[in-house]
Amino acid sequence: MRDKMPQVNTSTSSKPGLRSAQTASPPPLNLWFTRHWVWIIILILGLYVGLPWLAPIFMQIGWTGPANLIYVFYSTQCHQMPQRSFFLFGENTMYSLGDIQTVWKNTDNPLILRQFIGNSEMGWKVAWSDRMVYMYTSIIVFALLLFRPRQKTMKTIPWWGFALLLLPMAIDGGSHFISDLSGIGNGFRDSNLWLSTLTNNAFSASFYAGDALGSFNSWMRLLTGLLFGLGVVLFLFPHIQSSFRSTPTKTT
Repeated sequence: MRDKMPQVNTSTSSKPGLRSAQTASPPPLNLWFTRHWVWIIILILGLYVGLPWLAPIFMQIGWTGPANLIYVFYSTQCHQMPQRSFFLFGENTMYSLGDIQTVWKNTDNPLILRQFIGNSEMGWKVAWSDRMVYMYTSIIVFALLLFRPRQKTMKTIPWWGFALLLLPMAIDGGSHFISDLSGIGNGFRDSNLWLSTLTNNAFSASFYAGDALGSFNSWMRLLTGLLFGLGVVLFLFPHIQSSFRSTPTKTT
């Protein structure tokens, strides 16, 4: 009887040195996202931040339909108060509450005030407030300044550091909300008499009162918006980068 020849297992799975070579590489799309995720976020944010500025442009050229769609969409995300918003194609970049009430309606009802989008003389309102402009634009600015997708892993700031960077906005926005409960234009953040007393009226009256560009309220929205954007980039972006770095990019 013919002896049976022993079977030799030629499977590569029995060779420890080849096991790692069988690790599947990520799909090309995953690799592309890993390398370009910062630019993807910047592009998405750029569209999100840019659309509100298209509303006044569309109004100026007569495309009222698309402009109104933008106003409606962003009305779900912002109070759209005209005295705290930028205007394009008019005499001024921002207008006081009194200016708005003179040409619109003499009211302090925020639901009525927010409906004012401008006119041919005053220009057309950007579809969200200056605070929203500062918040989300600053994320793009700090991402471009501080982050590179192929740089070594950037260490994230601790959660309490992120909270500290958001705290000024919480205080500023919270105090505005409490002030507005007394009526738009009648609260302590409209006159800022407390600040004029603390500073012994060192600045002009236009600095203390109202929300116009260059006023104390306007500066606070700018500065707290910048701190918000800085916090988002320093805290969230390293976490996103780390999640991509944990995915293998090539076979071993």
